[in-house]
Amino acid sequence: MFSFVKAAVGGLTGICKAPGHQQGPLYNHLKVLAAGFKTYEIPPDYSDVVLPEKPKLKFMNKVPNLKRARKEMKKLRDIQGQAKAANAFTTGQYAIVAMGGGYLHWGHIEMMRLTVNRKMDSRTTFARWRINAPYKPITRKGLGQRMGGGKGAIDHYVTPVRYGRFIVEVGGKVELGEVEHILTEVAKKLPFPAKVMSRESLAALQKKQADMEQNNQNPWTFKMIAQGNMLGIRKAISPFDLHNHGRFTGKFHLPGRV
Repeated sequence: MFSFVKAAVGGLTGICKAPGHQQGPLYNHLKVLAAGFKTYEIPPDYSDVVLPEKPKLKFMNKVPNLKRARKEMKKLRDIQGQAKAANAFTTGQYAIVAMGGGYLHWGHIEMMRLTVNRKMDSRTTFARWRINAPYKPITRKGLGQRMGGGKGAIDHYVTPVRYGRFIVEVGGKVELGEVEHILTEVAKKLPFPAKVMSRESLAALQKKQADMEQNNQNPWTFKMIAQGNMLGIRKAISPFDLHNHGRFTGKFHLPGRV
């Protein structure tokens, strides 16, 4: 018994010695035990996060409450260019951001509501809409009708979405890894390209675009050529291209254009 205690003390003493000295008999065993320790990151502080009374997404009406429904033209400019509203975070930390233009039907909105509400934990997470309920009327004629006869009747309503528009914003006492798979599942089913972003990733994307414009080595940018009317290019481009400096092709965004 005394020899065993002496060997253990010798092994502990050998660990504390400088490298190159003779190690104790229990050195290898203690080394295996010491290799199991891990250093974890400090969890984020959610003391300032306040959850709302109703954390889940609200139901949206399929048809707007109007006294008299009016027909409209297509107005494709509703989905072209960059979004001027709902393009920044308010109370949440993560969101689904549209990377292109398109129309959201009521079925898409209901799919997002059911998926997010069923899979998120309402005790620690909240979600809120950043889009409006369907309000733009889409007309359609029945099958087998002859041409003419005026504009067709209203078939359904949609919500126009532009590039950079927030669709759903999520926040609470959660990290991105806990809700990313839910938001990614929803983003893949939308009729336009969408991406799950956090506050940090959105700031990094904006910084990248600003760095591209600042460090651009090509002096002949689209903006300079269009404003200078070089080779009479004003006759070939539209006011939409002149306003957006060629960064959009209809509802599609060109990320490499400076």
